[in-house]
Amino acid sequence: MDTHTPMHTEAAGPDLRHHGDAEVRDDGSALVDLAVNVRAHTPPAWLREHVAASLGSLAAYPDGRAARAAVAARHGLPVERVLLTAGAAEAFVLLARALKVRRPVVVHPQFTEPEAALRDAGHTVDRVLLREADGFRLDPAAVPEQADLVVIGNPTNPTSVLHPADVVTELARPGRTLVVDEAFMDAVPGEREALAGRSDVPGLVVLRSLTKTWGLAGLRVGYVLAAPETITELERAQPLWPVSTPALAAAQACVAPRALAEAAHAAHRIAADRAHLVAGLAGFADAGLRVAGPAEGPFVLVRLPDADAVRHRLRDLGYAVRRGDTFPGLGADWLRLAVRDRGTSDAFLRALRRALPKRT
Repeated sequence: MDTHTPMHTEAAGPDLRHHGDAEVRDDGSALVDLAVNVRAHTPPAWLREHVAASLGSLAAYPDGRAARAAVAARHGLPVERVLLTAGAAEAFVLLARALKVRRPVVVHPQFTEPEAALRDAGHTVDRVLLREADGFRLDPAAVPEQADLVVIGNPTNPTSVLHPADVVTELARPGRTLVVDEAFMDAVPGEREALAGRSDVPGLVVLRSLTKTWGLAGLRVGYVLAAPETITELERAQPLWPVSTPALAAAQACVAPRALAEAAHAAHRIAADRAHLVAGLAGFADAGLRVAGPAEGPFVLVRLPDADAVRHRLRDLGYAVRRGDTFPGLGADWLRLAVRDRGTSDAFLRALRRALPKRT
């Protein structure tokens, strides 16, 4: 079967509601976390203090105007093109509920929440599955012309592929909404290939998350960048005061010049730490391990024989990694590994050597 062929999908198949945090809940809470893609050692002290200072304003209803203006300024856009959300996940729900679409298509493997949200809103979803043989790279011709909503991640979770911006924009059409999930783009040095801030691409909707780089998954904060009429439609679908005062304070702080400089520095460090991890993983080629790539995000996707058993042995050795079989287009022989500092990666690689089946 040509895996670029769009697939009509029903409820059966991978568990779209499984996410990396499931690996580190309950009995996994003491494990070294390579399953969740939130940057380690975050939020930084200055950001925690800034959020804490907002707690004195909790008696008042949230006022998002300053944070919205700050996000707009960060991307050089008018405020009418910005919508603050309770994390990028809320944005997927808003898109699924508010936009009148007939044929949505999700490009996989990628973050599963967009498809889950579309299904929950009653949509029939088609999948375009990118191929391992092609390095999971986007072929715009694989997306049906009839699609009036297309969702793609860039860089893509879990493949860590960074698609060229000019290839992604080939998906744009009059009458089509093109949703690009850039939740991990600020982990890419220079944010090369970013579409955030572009207003010349018809139907473009860019989603950003502040939870990954800044360690704010528990606070829930992100935003949408889109044409004013699309922002208006999404805003109508939101409840009143959807983003809390502490989250608004965090959003404003995270797009300030100091924070942008810190994020840029972190992106270069992540790239170096990822190169170190990938080099270490290359030493397992004799065991059949392959790294998808080139990886450009703060995580890497690996394929290896008997991966699920290896994952369970890694848990026994103190490490949590993300299973791959819940992503459409992957299977039980895939694992996703978050990029951590070199010391953590070296210790993990030693554990991986112990977790692999003994060769005879």
